[in-house]
This record gives sequence, C-alpha cells and structure tokens, in this order.
Amino acid sequence: MTRKDSIAARFGAAQGYEQAARVQRIAARELARRIATHHAPGSAPARILEIGCGTGFLTRALRRLFPDAHITATDIAPAMLDRVAQRMPGDDRLSLHRMDADTPDVAGPFDLICSSMAMQWFSDRARTLHLLADLLIPGGQMAMATLCAGSFRQWRDAYARTGIMCPTPDYPAIEQLQAEWPARGAGMWHDAEIIDTPDTPLAFVQELRTIGATHTDHAPATAGQLRRVMAAAEMDGPFAVSYQVGYGLFRRAFWPGVFVTGTDTDVGKTVTSAALVRAWNAAYWKPLQSGTDDAASDSMGVRQLAKLDPARLYPPAATFGASLSPEDAAHVAHTRIDPAAITLPHHAASDGPLVVEGAGGVFVPIAENYLMIDLMARLALPVVLVARSQLGTINHTLLSLAALRARGLHVAGVILNGAPESHGRSAIERHGQVRILAEFPSLVPMGPDAVTQLAARLPTWEQVAADAS
Repeated sequence: MTRKDSIAARFGAAQGYEQAARVQRIAARELARRIATHHAPGSAPARILEIGCGTGFLTRALRRLFPDAHITATDIAPAMLDRVAQRMPGDDRLSLHRMDADTPDVAGPFDLICSSMAMQWFSDRARTLHLLADLLIPGGQMAMATLCAGSFRQWRDAYARTGIMCPTPDYPAIEQLQAEWPARGAGMWHDAEIIDTPDTPLAFVQELRTIGATHTDHAPATAGQLRRVMAAAEMDGPFAVSYQVGYGLFRRAFWPGVFVTGTDTDVGKTVTSAALVRAWNAAYWKPLQSGTDDAASDSMGVRQLAKLDPARLYPPAATFGASLSPEDAAHVAHTRIDPAAITLPHHAASDGPLVVEGAGGVFVPIAENYLMIDLMARLALPVVLVARSQLGTINHTLLSLAALRARGLHVAGVILNGAPESHGRSAIERHGQVRILAEFPSLVPMGPDAVTQLAARLPTWEQVAADAS
C-alpha cells in the first residue's frame, strides 16, 4: 500500500470524523472568515475548487458565503465525498470528485482554490502549490490552512521526557511556507494557535484514530511506549494540545510582467521601464501619473525612449498636474482616488509581458489608508526595484526589500543606476538575498539609442519568467 493509499484508507474509515474533528472545524471556520474578508465586494467567485474537503466543514461555509458559486469539492478518500453528499443533498452547484492534490486532474480555471487542514498531507508542497496556481484565473486567489511548526508541542514534550522518538510529522515553519508560494503571484502566511483540551492523553490518541489522522512516515510507538508517553503527558496537570495553524492567502498575477518601483523618487524608474520594454518587447502601463504640469508624462517618455508602438501603451487610470504623491495631487485637483476604481488594462497573456511603473517608492500614498504597495499586492506582479548606486543605497534598498517581502511580493531583482559601486552591490546581494538584474551607467544624452544600450544589459524575459515560475 502506498503512502497516499494509507492516508485515504484511514480517513475513509473515519466514521466519527464530523463529531471528533473539533480543531478541523475551528480551522475551517477561520479560513472561511479570512476568505470572506479578503474577497472584493461585488466580485464573488463563480468557480471554486476545494482540496481535501473531508466531511465538508469548509464546503458548507463556502456555500453560505457564495450561494451562486459552482464548487468542485475533492478528497483522496471516496468515503469522505459520500459524507459531503449526505450533508449537502440536492446542491446542483456542487460537484464531488476523488482527487490527489499532488496530481490535480480537474479542468480549470477557478476563481478560488482553497483547502483546510489537508495541505500537511501533500507530498511536495511547493510543487503542488505551483500546479494549483496554474488552475487559477488571472487575479484568482488561493486560500489554505495547514498545520505548521509548534503543533503538538505538549505531546512532543511527553515523548522527549521518556526518551522515545515522537512519530508525529515535522511541520513547516511559517517562513518555509512563505518561501514556497509560486513566484508568479503574491501571498502571505499568518499563524494562529488553537488549544484543544481532550479529557485525557488517552482520549487525545483515540480522537486522532477516530478522525483518521494517524498516518506517520516514522515507526509508531509500541503499546508499552505509548502508555509511558501518556503517563508523562499528565505530569504537568490538565492535558492540553496546541495546534499551530498557518493561514495562507495568495493572489495570482493578472498578467505576465513586472512592477517597477524605486527606493525613492527620481531614481530612474522611467528609464528602467523603457529599457525593460525595449529588451522584452513588452507593453507599458503607468496606473497613476502626476506632475504633468512640469514635464511630459512618463507614459510619453517611455513611448519615445523605447520606440513603443502606441497600441502597446495603456493609458493611466488617473493623471494629475501637480508634482506630488498621487493622493496629494488628487487633493490639489479637488478630487480623490478610489483604489477600487483603478481600471486594469485589457492585456492578455498571449500579448507578452507588461511593464507596470509605480509612482515614487513603495510607501507613496494613493488614497486614505492605501499606499503604492497595496496596489502592488493587488496586481501581484514580481517586482523590479530601482535604486541609486551611490552612498546610502544599501539602507534604502534593504528597507524597500523588507517592505515588499513583508507583503508577500516576489522580488524579481534590483537595478542599480549610476557609477558602479562594488561594495554596495555586494551588500545588497548578500543581505537582501536578491539578484542584481543590471547596473545602468549614466548615459548622456538619454534617448532611444541610450535605452537600447541599457536594454542589452538586461536578462531576457524568458530568464526572468523562469525565476518567477
């Protein structure tokens, strides 16, 4: 019997799962709450894929949240699917399908893919997450809950006291889960502790058996060893078990491409954007443009510098005259920017990459309680960070990298503008754990020929896209 056959058989035989799976019920309820909080109003998912549905804790919550959605609920154990069918009879928008998440065989795309407390059974989490991300629509979301490091610490301590190897699986740290998100989107993990209080250690063991969560890749304890462990677990008074649950939310990028931001204003984002457009034959979009009272727009600058076909130049969502942050420029124009109303260009993946240029740095205000980094997270594109090569760039660059990663954004690399400075470059690479895509010297005059020279220094789109796959 294979590992997956063993897991399926144990869960399939778990007749008392619905009653005994208290923690699983809590985790599903919390994941559903997070899904409800993070989906945009008025854009309910039409097609949902659920991985490892069990008896349907999350399935039923999804149906309450999204009554019109078509839900494809999958599980490795056919008996679990039968139990969902019994609890959700007559739901003509529900499809039940036996599937191993490691080898998904359903036809996408889906608006939402979710899983509660099944991810810990994946054979290769990173690979499976990449496969699932391929089934999302552009801009689609993935929502997962799984056990992570710190789970069952009291039970592990009891094993340690007796000198017996604990067969409980090792669960990943949040940082490891974060590193496993597909790079062609943005995602964040947060963990929370659920404390369960079984009546006794024996009741805890029996409940694990009742829900079928007893498969282990390590040799299980013998009956005698287990009695010693249960005795040790009662030494500190009332028995409790901690479940450290990670909740992850991921958004797939809307298009292939990159978001160009900087460590400051006037660090060379527009010239860099033009070079990227030139090197990759990319399209270009500047969502928010300000400062047109003092100079031509960045969109026109990129068009001229990159000799860009006007058909591949998307108009800004909003343009303002004052040379201020988008929020302040809008205020001077007696208006305000509604972030939800920033209209995305109708760009297709088949049209190649799209270079999106931000305004200023990552924390530039767009509207009340909405910064440039919030727009970046919404678009979920890999980020190219532009920095000066002069003294002070290390601090500015590392701070920007930390801010981007704190929002779950993938950094495609850094471009340094100015005279080469080897010490700064080395420090950014080492401490920022980032690739320097190119170093751009100052070229005069700056025009199409100069941009062509800079474009030749860049990696190809295929090389960058491979890193973001």
